[in-house]
Amino acid sequence: MDIFVKYLGYLIVLVVLAVPLGFYINKVMNGKKVFLSRILEPCENFIYRVLHVKKDEEMSWKKYLVSVLIFSGFGLVFVFLLQMLQGVLPGNPAKVEGTTWDLALNTAISFVTNTNWQAYSGESGLSYLTQSLGLTVQNFVSAGTGLAVLYALIRGFTRIKAKGLGNFWVDLTRSVIYVLMPLSVVLSIILVSQGVTQSIDEYQTVKLAEPIVLEDGTEITEQTVPLGPAASQIAIKQLGTNGGGFYGVNSAHPLENPTGLSNLVEVVSILLIPAALCFSFGKGIKDSRQGIAIFVAMGIMLVAALGSIAVSEQMATPQLEQNGIVDISNHDQAGGNMEGKESRFGIVGSSTWAAFTTAASNGSVNSMHDSYTPLGGMVTMLLMQLGEVIFGGVGCGLYGMLGFVILAVFMAGLMVGRTPEYLGKKIEPYEMKWAVVVCLATPVAILVGSGIASLVPQVADSLNNSGAHGFSELLYAYSSAGGNNGSAFAGFAANTPFINVTLGLVMLFVRFIPILGILAIAGSMVQKKKVAVTAGTLSTCSPLFVFLLVFVVLLVGALSFFPALALGPIAEFFGMF
Repeated sequence: MDIFVKYLGYLIVLVVLAVPLGFYINKVMNGKKVFLSRILEPCENFIYRVLHVKKDEEMSWKKYLVSVLIFSGFGLVFVFLLQMLQGVLPGNPAKVEGTTWDLALNTAISFVTNTNWQAYSGESGLSYLTQSLGLTVQNFVSAGTGLAVLYALIRGFTRIKAKGLGNFWVDLTRSVIYVLMPLSVVLSIILVSQGVTQSIDEYQTVKLAEPIVLEDGTEITEQTVPLGPAASQIAIKQLGTNGGGFYGVNSAHPLENPTGLSNLVEVVSILLIPAALCFSFGKGIKDSRQGIAIFVAMGIMLVAALGSIAVSEQMATPQLEQNGIVDISNHDQAGGNMEGKESRFGIVGSSTWAAFTTAASNGSVNSMHDSYTPLGGMVTMLLMQLGEVIFGGVGCGLYGMLGFVILAVFMAGLMVGRTPEYLGKKIEPYEMKWAVVVCLATPVAILVGSGIASLVPQVADSLNNSGAHGFSELLYAYSSAGGNNGSAFAGFAANTPFINVTLGLVMLFVRFIPILGILAIAGSMVQKKKVAVTAGTLSTCSPLFVFLLVFVVLLVGALSFFPALALGPIAEFFGMF
């Protein structure tokens, strides 16, 4: 019962914070006055003057798309060059050399696409300047881009016989300075108060409390403590569903996540904005029931996933139980499968983080998913394979789920022989085709990418294990890239030219193909008129539709990935007995 209350506590805190934040975001994105307007509006207007942006200019869906692509392309090139040249640039007290071209390309793509896949260790691979000016900036703007595209889609549903979807530059600016930056400042202060580092000092050498003697007799008495501007990057990596750690072991590092309170605020921050956007959506279309219905559908799948991971990790494996000889159920000790987990957080803190981070396209970790039980690891993998639509990333999670909503509405319309409608507008073949593209982009990228990688002999050298678990490491890597997630089965050595390039291509595909589809749908919907609600109109906020939506999401995932999962975690599970 005590464990159940802990899990419930995380979910309650999330909902309590998400509802008011959702209302606030909707006001901001629609240009309404909020309590921060007096401070931030001059900054907003200054940005428009510098960039020569006309605040009231409307963009067609194609112009909106071109703006997204140009902005993202510029960011990619900038981050790529910053890594290559960091060895000769300032802000590098540790004298870190420039990275290889393939690692720089992979990392640049990763952060521009809001994936934050890391084939390097942050404290030893990148300079302070690269971390701050390159990666942290992309953490803000990549999340802001997702939020901007979502609101372009919302305007497509709400505007009648119009052409414009808003202005990308205005949407991006508002999302960053009114939403992401204030939340990040608050979270950074909380993290610093808990002991997370925020410094530009050089790395410190300290005496060990107890010397370490190696097998050859060498005695180690000192340790290098890596410092840096960590708290500011950790705040936005969580809030922006980015996930890239300042340190190599991410939020399992005591300087990145030192206390129980820091763990609570970091894990809640993962889903805070994606959950809030469900309520923003309801307010934006002037029907809160629609947003609540999507929130409930996402919540049902999240709770099911969290419960599956929690039970699997608490029950552990027959090997750990040693055929019942070892008691792993005692509430007075950690119990369960504690391999790869921090004793500070235990099963509850680790399982909750694992479910939240793979449900959102976040990817940060406070435990090593490679050490989870086969079924626990499979659920984290499946959450990404579903398209990161169970809350998902900032903006992109909800607009991805709206693709599934259109698919569900279309299926329901076929069953009753009626033209499908959503939010008072007809869903016709054009929207349906693009919705299918949005829903299938992730499965196609993951299966094609992992399939090709499985055929390349040298990829086997990157695996930490053979057999079913080794295949799971490979499948997880391409699932992570294909879900724009960024987490990994830690044993997978990904820093090779082939893996860096192919994972980068997968990330680009699943980021920008759905954006293309969503904006095309928005551009079509914004030109349509509203149709009258009749007795035959399908209610898209009823419990029946919530069930249908959950069924469609799981159906696409199950049909697409069951064969691959059967070769990996499912085979490993049955191999334990």
